[in-house]
Amino acid sequence: MTKSPFLAWILRMPLIKRWALMHSVKGENVAEHSHQVAVIAHLLATIRNTYFDGDVNPERAATVALYHEVSETKLQDINHVTKYHNPDLTREFKKIEEMAEIECLHTLPESLQPQFSHLLVQKNVDPVYKKIVKAADLISAYLKASDELSFQNREFSHVKTRLQAMLDEYAKDMPEIPYFLDMFEQNCFVSVDELSNTR
Repeated sequence: MTKSPFLAWILRMPLIKRWALMHSVKGENVAEHSHQVAVIAHLLATIRNTYFDGDVNPERAATVALYHEVSETKLQDINHVTKYHNPDLTREFKKIEEMAEIECLHTLPESLQPQFSHLLVQKNVDPVYKKIVKAADLISAYLKASDELSFQNREFSHVKTRLQAMLDEYAKDMPEIPYFLDMFEQNCFVSVDELSNTR
């Protein structure tokens, strides 16, 4: 039986640094980011179901989020400005990412591949869950930018502005986003002493 390197690639996620072209006060890697996005996606889906008559599976949203950056195990993190510099570059980067996703899928035993195809290969992800995960991804990056700004790192000021505009667009048909930010954002930036006294 051929041994699979799938998990070995996933376990390298902590080695992949995010925000490669940015000065960051606090480093962040792809494993940390993927975990955060999974938690946020799970919360968004649960909020949608609870308050906005949604009918989605929060566990599915979290699982999709855990794997949403799987291409970066092969490619590393590609800076947003580079990736979206112009439409031609974006299309080529997307092709390369898809190739990496498929390559990662094919490291799994063949009998498991159909069950993972809709998690690893982004074009195969259910659009409902893809949008929830994208919103969670934006929120994670928005909170990161806000955190860096709290340490007076002006490098992230334009990032926060861009992400806020994107979140405003998503919020037009995702009321769970403003609910989420109103409920959780403020306490993400308090000290541990303040957090301990929060009820």
